[in-house]
Amino acid sequence: MAEIIEYLKSPELVVKVQEFFGIEYLHRKDRGKTDWTGEKGGQSVGNGNARLPSSGPEEDDSVGGSSSSSTGNESDEDRKEMKPYRITNQFWYWVFIIGTELGDEIFYATFIPFWFWNIDSAVGRRVVMLWSATMYVGQSLKDVIRWPRPGYPVSRLQKKWALEYGMPSTHAMVSVAIPFSVLIYTHERYIYSLPAGLAFAIVWCAVICLSRLYLGMHSVLDIIAGLILVLALMVPLIPLVDWLDDIIVKGRWSPIFVLSLSILIIVFYPDSGMWTPTRGDTVLTVSVCAGIEVGAWLHYILGDFSAPASPPPYEIIWPSYAMLGMLLLRTVLGLCCVVATRAFGKSLSYAFVCFLLGRDKNELRQSANTLENKNKIIVELSYKFFTYGMIGFNTQYLLPNVFKLLRIGRPDFYTEI
Repeated sequence: MAEIIEYLKSPELVVKVQEFFGIEYLHRKDRGKTDWTGEKGGQSVGNGNARLPSSGPEEDDSVGGSSSSSTGNESDEDRKEMKPYRITNQFWYWVFIIGTELGDEIFYATFIPFWFWNIDSAVGRRVVMLWSATMYVGQSLKDVIRWPRPGYPVSRLQKKWALEYGMPSTHAMVSVAIPFSVLIYTHERYIYSLPAGLAFAIVWCAVICLSRLYLGMHSVLDIIAGLILVLALMVPLIPLVDWLDDIIVKGRWSPIFVLSLSILIIVFYPDSGMWTPTRGDTVLTVSVCAGIEVGAWLHYILGDFSAPASPPPYEIIWPSYAMLGMLLLRTVLGLCCVVATRAFGKSLSYAFVCFLLGRDKNELRQSANTLENKNKIIVELSYKFFTYGMIGFNTQYLLPNVFKLLRIGRPDFYTEI
């Protein structure tokens, strides 16, 4: 078993996946003189797994040194720009570049609001709660296990997330949590082809998982662990989330419970022993979920929500040209408001918390990212909790009401409880 784990964890296996999809390692052309690990006579220098996450140059464009095709006459600047690999298949490159963004903040910030405003908010709340729970568990385990991302000889095609640990892959967890939870929560609610939905979810999952290997950001073991973990979590979470959403939306004191629980799990997030951006990313998911649930509760308490006229399953209504125009208008207007909320909320909350702590906000922004810098940690977590909580609240409550006033709202929005 130990040998299997080491094999799945090895950077060399990641390199094989990269080469299969068209990444050519240039320094492997000269294997007669020096092998691809950089040692004469085929002696390995190790796989680099002992390294901590780093933002140094080895992450992206200098892993493995300069390529064997160099002539020795290049300037220092030329050598800095040289990469030890070459992309030989542009199709897979762009598929995986787009695929990895399906687990990024930009995707969440567009997909979640789009789903709420144009498809189904009841399903959306459940998917967001499941996403938040799985992300919290996955991100916490990263900072507990503290396994670094694949090291030498892997070339990382992406610098983002390099400061985070690698085990388990939260991209892999999200690749299952979002599409399969959508499938589970909609298959009895709407009439559509389940095999087609299942095929779409599997392709979605495969593209995201392979993208993390292709970009050199995870080992195969990271991906497998993420997939096993999310499947194990979804078994109890699917029914629990369904039950919790109904309790939260209809409960009298729900906001106190939601906000208190959110703050507690952020405060007692596991200590990683060093600064990583993982904790801040976790606050994002938790606060968005909290804001959405509080927004849904306010809808119900004010009497906006009502039971649907008929029970599911429902026919899927494909949009006419007029409906499509409304959809685009809601999406564009809403996303502009989300961007404005993020900018305003971040600026206001950052300055306010700095004022409470008696610190200059500009000085604090430029200070070092370390666990010893307690003030910066407090400010970072506080502004993210407030800002993304407001984004979640506006997505569920404020913006749908604005759409209603402008007569561009989705007609069935207020029947989704």
